[in-house]
Formats: sequence, structure tokens, C-alpha cells
Amino acid sequence: MHPLDHPTATFILALLIVTLCYVWSCAVYPYKPCRSCGGAGQFRSRFIRALRLCHRCGGTGRTLRLGRRAYNALHRAHRRYRDTQRRNDNH
Repeated sequence: MHPLDHPTATFILALLIVTLCYVWSCAVYPYKPCRSCGGAGQFRSRFIRALRLCHRCGGTGRTLRLGRRAYNALHRAHRRYRDTQRRNDNH
């Protein structure tokens, strides 16, 4: 019996491939269009009809993707841990 004949193994392999593709996608394309302004970075106000900058993205039209935010948080935590270890080793 081949290990990939089992449906669970095939599902796990497919899940691994999808996860790796998402990680690659977050590394290559870390930003997505802002949900609030639709990627325009601005919108028209309701009453005066003047152009205003989007508050969510700050006028850039882009926001970080969820996977990239998680990567950045893990990277900061690792850097803090590493710096703490180095400080403790020097004393």
C-alpha cells in the first residue's frame, strides 16, 4: 500500500501545497487593496463632495495582508528574543 493512497495523506499534502503557495504569495505581494476605499486611497465626502484621504490606509490605497502581518509579528518577537539573549550573555 502506497502512503499517498490514503485520503488523509492526500488532503494533508494538498493543504501543505496551498499553505506554501500562500506564504510565497505573501512574500512576493505583501499588500492588498484597501477594503474601505477599494484601492483608490481617497473617497468623496458625503455632503461637500470633496476628495478625502482614506483613513484606513492613509491615502496609499494598500494594506498589509494578514499573512504578512503575522510574519512581521513573528519576526519582531524573534528579534526581541534574540536581543534579550545577547544582552543576558554579555552580562
